[in-house]
Amino acid sequence: MEKFLFKHIDNTPLIVFRIVFGLLLFLESVGAIFTGWVTKTMVEPKFTFNFIGFDFLQPLPGNGMYYYYLIMGVFGFCVMIGYRYRIAMTSFFIMWSATYLMQKSSYNNHYYLTALLSFLMIFQPANNYLSIDAKRRPSLKSISVPYWTSLILMLQIGIVYFFGGVAKIYPDWLQAVPARIFLSSKTDYPLVGELFSTSWFPYILSYGGLFFDLLIVPLLLFKRTRIFGFCLSLFFHLFNAVIFQVGIFPFLSLAFALFFFEPKTVHRIFLRKKIFYAKNEVRIPKVKNGFLFFIGVYFTVQLLLPLRHWMIKEDVLWTEEGHRLSWRMMLRSKSGYQSFIVVDKKTNQKETIWLPNYLSEKQRGALSTKPDMIWQFSQRLKKEYTERGQEVAIYVKGKISVNGHAYQPLVNDTIDLAAVKWDHFNHHKWLLPRKVK
Repeated sequence: MEKFLFKHIDNTPLIVFRIVFGLLLFLESVGAIFTGWVTKTMVEPKFTFNFIGFDFLQPLPGNGMYYYYLIMGVFGFCVMIGYRYRIAMTSFFIMWSATYLMQKSSYNNHYYLTALLSFLMIFQPANNYLSIDAKRRPSLKSISVPYWTSLILMLQIGIVYFFGGVAKIYPDWLQAVPARIFLSSKTDYPLVGELFSTSWFPYILSYGGLFFDLLIVPLLLFKRTRIFGFCLSLFFHLFNAVIFQVGIFPFLSLAFALFFFEPKTVHRIFLRKKIFYAKNEVRIPKVKNGFLFFIGVYFTVQLLLPLRHWMIKEDVLWTEEGHRLSWRMMLRSKSGYQSFIVVDKKTNQKETIWLPNYLSEKQRGALSTKPDMIWQFSQRLKKEYTERGQEVAIYVKGKISVNGHAYQPLVNDTIDLAAVKWDHFNHHKWLLPRKVK
């Protein structure tokens, strides 16, 4: 195992990945400003739905979030050019993680993946070649890295794909129900719109996505299937990028292919003038035991998080309990509506909340089907009325639909959500079970 992990290989794949990764971080951060994402998600809302337990993370006032994302873009650019790499990567990780935990109205799996990769890249010797750091400090320059630098990134993307594929093995997906719903809004696309409206193409998309997630890593691992796997990956991710506009994830996923190809192949394509390292020396560091413990704990957590919903009563598709941090990507379509009724405990006077007075359109859409956000908004209302000197109970009444099935009540409207505590690890009894017909 030690010889396997600490054998040195040519560092071209890691160097090229650092440049691509830094560029994507820069584009994602700056792009969030110019596309209006920061405005709609961080600036305009009166408050954001942070991850529960991270209430102290709130958007900066005024134009603060624009500067925040601009600074993240600068750190991403520094990663790309290899300037003060360790500081830039650490700073980006902290800032990006804070914004990820700050709001979940625009939850996306690639935001979570970006946080994980930023963390892992902190410990990578990715600035020891073709970087300003290596130019300023010649002693830093190197043409090799230990094999673990590639292995942990390959393992991370393997976990993403594996759990993403396994999660798709459920009746609605196998019957192409979510795909049919996703494509129904894309039928006006030129050239391919008519294809999306056919009865058979949603099945192609569903089973194609399922088998791609489960097979792409094995295809890339073996030399005989590697070129086919890469071509398949190129088509799949570019299709998703154009049709579903899923941010940097398609391009980030393509960049991972660098670690599956032989270093010599990557070297020949990207850095031909660089001396190629082929000695395969084994250099075991003094901190070996600490390193192995750290990696073991990290990947144990990564393997357990996607499994936690099996320990929670009720269907994760319905309750969302255990959904986040589990690589359940583009898995279902949900719609619904919720009405919040505030009852003054002294006068018994009832007031129905007009949600547009509190929430943006995007926030209202997320709130309508997400139990944790329903609970958070109830707590927000409770706080507001308490500050007015009123003691209130808050009841929620509404229904949701999963994958176009019949609307059913989600919340028990006889339970006062203002008096309920949130439990991160167990099922919430105020959520009604889904009735399967």
